[in-house]
Amino acid sequence: QLVESGGGLVQAGDSLRLSCAASGGTLSKWRVGWFRQAPGKGREFVAATSRDGAVTYYADSAKGRFTISRDNAGNTVYLQMYSLKPEDTADYYCAVSTTNSPGSNAYTLARYYGYWGQGTQVTVSS
Repeated sequence: QLVESGGGLVQAGDSLRLSCAASGGTLSKWRVGWFRQAPGKGREFVAATSRDGAVTYYADSAKGRFTISRDNAGNTVYLQMYSLKPEDTADYYCAVSTTNSPGSNAYTLARYYGYWGQGTQVTVSS
């Protein structure tokens, strides 16, 4: 089971750190991604990390502002978000991929992720 936390209501320019914790499993075995879904929009990729954290991918909207990291000992993956904008307002989901497929698509496409958390809401006011 994946559980996200850390969302909330912030002002534009603020920072937030989202956490994704796993119970009943070991996150270090899997790739982990963060996705988000804004009201009335589809789910979109935000960031992803390899099993050891050595490889990361970011959506263009996240590059330079968001950082994905993982604490395998603590069985947690983080999404640090800086300089938040109103357009970052969304429900944020972490997800686990059990694939070993190479290439960026295997990290950035939702269909490669088989396990999803319930989401945490982030609201950024202007």
